Amino acid sequence: MLVCGIDVGARTGKAVLLADGELAAHSIIRTGPGSAATAVAALDKALETTAIRREDIEFTVATGYGRIVVPFSQRHMTEIACHAKGNHYFFPTVKTILDMGGQDCKAIRCDAAGKVTKFLMNDKCAAGTGRSIEVMAALLQVRLEDVGRLSMEANDGPAKISNTCVVFAKSEVLALARQGVPTSDILAGLCDGVAERVKVLLRAVGVEEDFVISGGISKNLGVVRRVEQKLGVISRICFEPQIVGALGAALFARDFLERKRSKGA
Repeated sequence: MLVCGIDVGARTGKAVLLADGELAAHSIIRTGPGSAATAVAALDKALETTAIRREDIEFTVATGYGRIVVPFSQRHMTEIACHAKGNHYFFPTVKTILDMGGQDCKAIRCDAAGKVTKFLMNDKCAAGTGRSIEVMAALLQVRLEDVGRLSMEANDGPAKISNTCVVFAKSEVLALARQGVPTSDILAGLCDGVAERVKVLLRAVGVEEDFVISGGISKNLGVVRRVEQKLGVISRICFEPQIVGALGAALFARDFLERKRSKGA
């Protein structure tokens, strides 16, 4: 059984191929101007690493912001359901999930089967998302992948950044830099601000072990450690946290195909 999951997010497109329930291939690419083209490119990149052909894929489920327009999917599912299912695949005992993506942040509670029981999203502002970190990294001329590490090297602790709006916070960050505040201290303030905002979401849904973090920001150690400290928990993160949504979509594809086959039989 060969199935595919596609996740077209705000910042990246992901594809996952499952062969008989096992992860066969995956890819992550930048989201382009067209969601359909991004989905095709993500799948093509995943296929490059295997001998699998596109025509071998028996069922595809799409998720993410661009899920409606993926041209080769048979079904589409919400990213909330897919992130719960994908994280449950890696961590079967997960109860609380924090998914920190490029454009939104999701706090999810799920049951022992990986089914969503409660969730909240921060999707009205870039604050607390990957985009906010990306904007500030560019402003400070720091590589995005270095933000977390540098934030842990703060000399005088996190710089105080009062604005939660990314647009106004940019002016505040520039002012701090011009005053000679070390970049590591500014980055510590930014990471601490993100952690504080997601803490509110998580406490609203209720934090229970096992606690899992997925999404692009989970690669930012500065945010992850601060979230853990504020909540008093230890997080679990899979080997590639950006593909969790696509994996969940692929698992749904497997389930749909199994039901289709059983009805046909």
